[in-house]
Amino acid sequence: MNDDTSADSPAEAARRTARGGIEIRVNGKPRTVPGGQTLSELLDALELDRRAVVVELNRQIIRRNELDEIALEGGDVIELVHFVGGG
Repeated sequence: MNDDTSADSPAEAARRTARGGIEIRVNGKPRTVPGGQTLSELLDALELDRRAVVVELNRQIIRRNELDEIALEGGDVIELVHFVGGG
C-alpha cells in the first residue's frame, strides 16, 4: 500500500483530506473557512500582516513561527489583535 500522506506535515495532511468549509469564530463573529486552512492562511485571507497581529487560538497565544503549522478545526475560537501605527 502506498501512503503518500506519511511525509506530509500535519497541516498539509489536514488540508488534503478536509472537505468543504468549517465553522470558526473570529473576534466573536462566525466565519466559514476552507477545511484545513492554517492560521497563516487565515491572516492572509483577512489581509493582515502577521508581524503586526497577536493571535489567540482557543485561549492560547500562538507564536508567529507556529502560524504555518496550525490547521484550523471546526469550532475553533480565534481572537486577533492588529496593531496600527501612526501619529
